[in-house]
Amino acid sequence: MKKSFFVYGIAYFILLIITLGLLYAYPKLELHLLLNSYHTRLQDIFFTYYSMLAEGPLYVLALLPLFWKKVRLTLFFALCELSGGAILQILKHLISMPRPHSAFEKCPDMVLPLVEGVNLHSSNSFPSGHASTFFVFCTCLAIFLAYRHHLKAGQNKHKISIFYDCSLLLLLSFAILGGYSRVYLSQHFLSDVCMGSIIGFVTPCLMFYFGKNKILKLKQS
Repeated sequence: MKKSFFVYGIAYFILLIITLGLLYAYPKLELHLLLNSYHTRLQDIFFTYYSMLAEGPLYVLALLPLFWKKVRLTLFFALCELSGGAILQILKHLISMPRPHSAFEKCPDMVLPLVEGVNLHSSNSFPSGHASTFFVFCTCLAIFLAYRHHLKAGQNKHKISIFYDCSLLLLLSFAILGGYSRVYLSQHFLSDVCMGSIIGFVTPCLMFYFGKNKILKLKQS
């Protein structure tokens, strides 16, 4: 199981190191402009709707295992999302950081890139709830796939490994796009997305570690 999940985990940690390096190297507002300097109409539409996946569609997808009587899979996602969401809301209200829209209002010489039709929030920026949801969903799926890979380790091992590795990297890319969409839409800073991703990655890993015998009995549920 650990080896199966390794590709997803190591790719995430590489991403995290790069992100932390950017946060260290650039001032907050300058980094936001650097990451958000190129807009097109197509990207505006894409990231607007892509970001909305964390507002409902991902929860609907998480219910699909119920149709195959895999109750524990949906329960696993629900517990991870509720646990991560509780941590996130505590941090949001304890730290209460301003959103990009409010922060840039204090710097009139810096122009914040905006996307037409997006209603910008002004408070409770850190951490990003959308980023957390994207990473919770994708990390849960990555754990399921890694578990499946572990069960099938003896069958066509090489071909199966390549397939699962590519699937895990695709899931991580899906989560990264979700996090970046929040920066592109100027709803969050990179630091907000970074912390949201950490919550979304760590929570499922801990839930699996402490509850795998009850939650991931795929043959029985």
